[in-house]
Amino acid sequence: MTDQNTGGAGHSRRRGQGALEAEVLAALRQAPGPATAGWVQERLGGDLAYTTVMTILTRLHAKGAVVRERAGRSFEWTPVADESGLAALRMRKVLDGESDREAVLASFVTALSPRDERLLRDLLAQAPHEGED
Repeated sequence: MTDQNTGGAGHSRRRGQGALEAEVLAALRQAPGPATAGWVQERLGGDLAYTTVMTILTRLHAKGAVVRERAGRSFEWTPVADESGLAALRMRKVLDGESDREAVLASFVTALSPRDERLLRDLLAQAPHEGED
């Protein structure tokens, strides 16, 4: 079994799932169009196994961050979210998994720095509000 913790130069530490997802999304955004897992693997320097790239792409697909289309016996992948969009999807998933949304949001807001609180207020003021009377 290969130890991924002792890879080539510059790759001495194992990357976390979030870091890998961000790297895969960045590679897909550089593609001139839909890209195969092999293309993504090449752009990431080839130190990741093809199966690892496929696993990350499949996870991103399940999160709604990429779409895929059949291309022969494989898929071509296209990003629909950038890194900030992926973080927002993660946050939404956490929120959707909680029964007391108000308590979760209240805890989140009270933990914000004053700067982030101002930013959130500004963003909320600019956002279109659906369903308001």
